[in-house]
Amino acid sequence: MAKSKQARAKGSRVKGLTWEDVRQLALELPGVTEGVSYRTSSFKVNGKMIARFHQDRESLVIKVEYAAREVLMGAKPETFYITDHYSCWPWMLVRISNIDRNELQGLLEDAWRKCASKRAVAAWDQGHETRKGS
Repeated sequence: MAKSKQARAKGSRVKGLTWEDVRQLALELPGVTEGVSYRTSSFKVNGKMIARFHQDRESLVIKVEYAAREVLMGAKPETFYITDHYSCWPWMLVRISNIDRNELQGLLEDAWRKCASKRAVAAWDQGHETRKGS
């Protein structure tokens, strides 16, 4: 059986996520809470938004550094983009149908690191080092 068929048979997709997948990834990060921003579900840490579902129901708006945004949009314009509204803000849109779980997990963690407390980030890093060493 091909790898993609195996992944689908196990209930996960190689590429393309559902809203529930996005929600699960965001809420796995320490201190992240779900709320509402701009009449859509959003995810915050320490009261600061790190991501929200876009009203187009196809994309996630995620906090990102300008330089990373430019690189990602240049490399994968079918997945990462902005509208005029976001051109002057450190946010990017992600088409969730075009991204894989690990890539989005990394982007959410990067956004979380920018807003989480130093103590929370240190504890997260320590926990991941312990798991890697096991």
